[in-house]
Amino acid sequence: MTSPEPQSPAPQPPEPESKDRVYRSVPAIAGGVLLLAITGWLGIDAVISGEGRTPWLALAVMLLVVPLVAAFTLRPAVYAGDDRLRIRNPFRLVVVPWGQVASLRSSYSNEVLTESGAKYQLWAVPVSLRARKKAARREMRATAQARREMGRDEGRGSALGMRAGLDGGLGGEPVSEGPARAETDRIMDELRGLQEARHQAESARGEVTVRWAYEVLAPAVAGAVLVLILVVVG
Repeated sequence: MTSPEPQSPAPQPPEPESKDRVYRSVPAIAGGVLLLAITGWLGIDAVISGEGRTPWLALAVMLLVVPLVAAFTLRPAVYAGDDRLRIRNPFRLVVVPWGQVASLRSSYSNEVLTESGAKYQLWAVPVSLRARKKAARREMRATAQARREMGRDEGRGSALGMRAGLDGGLGGEPVSEGPARAETDRIMDELRGLQEARHQAESARGEVTVRWAYEVLAPAVAGAVLVLILVVVG
């Protein structure tokens, strides 16, 4: 009798990879699209209806302006994964493993500080002092309203003492949804929480890498050189 051949175990399906959280500035994107539309409209009009060197100068200016506008408005983004933080700024792409992140700082700009002392600005998460002031005003109004409600409840406490003892008390502190925060401050809180959770992970170790965005720099430099030549020759 022949013994049955051992069956190989069925292959396990690959584990789904966690997707990065992506943070971008919606006002910057909207402003960038508007600026690109205006630049394209004026540039194409100058190319079609211009005379002499005007079409060539318009093309050179567009070659200079379009990459710069896209770099400062459409390009910036922050990708937060389980193992690393990718920062796409106007002219650089910075990859920082969570194990290399020393802190995330917010003042007049949002920045990440590495263990080696390097500092990189998060262009996609700009600080809005106006949004912070609006959040502070909302917090003050919510606190004042909570105090007024607490005072009214305490005034009715003597008549509803028995019911207050059974259902948790009408004169107790209201349930708070947390302090009001500006949108970019909430994003920084999320990044800090992710950094604290993944800082010691083995897969979150590595070196910081920085790559220059030559796809932005090359056409911008070429456009600047062409504009300079046309103006000098002019």
